[in-house]
Amino acid sequence: AWVFATAGVDAAGLFDAIATTAQPRLREFNLQNLANTAWAFACAYWKDSQFFVALADAISDRIDAMQDKDLSQLYLVSPHFRLEWPDRNFPL
Repeated sequence: AWVFATAGVDAAGLFDAIATTAQPRLREFNLQNLANTAWAFACAYWKDSQFFVALADAISDRIDAMQDKDLSQLYLVSPHFRLEWPDRNFPL
């Protein structure tokens, strides 16, 4: 997902498949993978609130253990989340 988001490739089918596969496993992701996934999906203008809520929950549980580079990525994701779902709380 990160490569496609970085390249600006429209790959909605790929992001659908990744979200479906990843969502039940997000709590198994390491901290960097959570931050990278959040960043990639935000850069792809992903609008599946269930996926982002599950991602935010997985991040919230471990945000205190995140390193600065992970937090900086999440800081960049935060405006996307707040614009798309102003009624939801994102960890940052």
